[in-house]
Amino acid sequence: FFVEIVFPDDQGRPNCSSCWEIYSDHDEHWSDLIDWILFVSWVGGIIIGTMIGSNMVLDEVSRAGPRNVVITGSTRGLGKALAREFLLSGDRVVIASRSEKSVEMTIKELEENLHEGMATEASSSRKNLAHAKVVGTSCDVCDPNDVRNLAEFAVNELGSIDIWINNAGTNKGFRPLLEFTDEEIQQIVSTNLVGSILCTREAMHVMGNQHKAGHIFNMDGAGSGGSSTPLTAVYGSTKCGLRQLQSSLLKECRKSKVGVHTASPGMVLTDLLLSGSTIQNKQMFNIICELPETVARTLVPRMRVVKGSGKAINYLTPPRILLALVTAWLRRGRWFDDKGRALYAAEADRLRNWAESRTRFSFTDAMEMYTENTWVSVFSLSVVCAFIILTGTTTLPGT
Repeated sequence: FFVEIVFPDDQGRPNCSSCWEIYSDHDEHWSDLIDWILFVSWVGGIIIGTMIGSNMVLDEVSRAGPRNVVITGSTRGLGKALAREFLLSGDRVVIASRSEKSVEMTIKELEENLHEGMATEASSSRKNLAHAKVVGTSCDVCDPNDVRNLAEFAVNELGSIDIWINNAGTNKGFRPLLEFTDEEIQQIVSTNLVGSILCTREAMHVMGNQHKAGHIFNMDGAGSGGSSTPLTAVYGSTKCGLRQLQSSLLKECRKSKVGVHTASPGMVLTDLLLSGSTIQNKQMFNIICELPETVARTLVPRMRVVKGSGKAINYLTPPRILLALVTAWLRRGRWFDDKGRALYAAEADRLRNWAESRTRFSFTDAMEMYTENTWVSVFSLSVVCAFIILTGTTTLPGT
């Protein structure tokens, strides 16, 4: 069977008697072929548009820098993972903690991570890392003077502040309120709520006086939405208070160039989460908890390109929760065994190949960074690509 490709006449029919005969005899086959071409065109348009959109997101993230970032409570856990991720994105980072010794040790460790990252990155990416640096100072976020000194230190070292993350927080285990001491209650409220308010005020003061806009992130946690948090009532009430602070500042800063946002890391395997946890808690952690490095890898790219104010950047999104529940039976023993003993590697071991694994930032990682506006752009691109493909098939009979 041989088909000769010819140009159609003015009515869309083949300008060839033999071809027209074939077309007339096999009209049903042509219809099936056209339907198949239409389907492939739309699928191809969506795939191409999505890939273009992903590359646009990755390009935007790589160009958005360097950022000047301040992170409180950043000498361990999620705070240190965030600092490392910002640093390996080519940003300048100020870390802070109450312990001066911890700050010095963390700076040394992060500098080693940066050197490893520069050794594994391509030459083009290595240029971005050339601007990266990490400095730090001790700061008790409960002390207003310490907070002011932290802001002054950051401005002196970096010149300005683009992103300020209030990550410092504490909890004293899973217990009824009656079992908490006066000192424990005061420390939780002072660190989580008062400290975040003091830091937010100071960050707003600095960012309001600088030429470019700045963004402040307060970390969400259990209870931030007003839900009950039995056995962590004090901690939950502080997080709920931060959500109220957020809604109030959105109205106060409506005409300001300072953006106030929330970041929700979900459940992260840190000392803050594990303190006082039971075996039953740990079995639940197997399902929905993640390592600090995994969470930071998702949150940081979104923080770096945030715009406006009032954004909520979440790691534990509904799709992730659904996936965790559907695959719960596969996640048994992921982090802890039946007796509650940890099965995951220590941080030092996890970071041995961290710089190398981080370079495998691919299409799927870009998909995680999509905002609603980006999805609109991707859909528009898919329609355009589909239209271009479809216009190329108009020479076929019946189209």
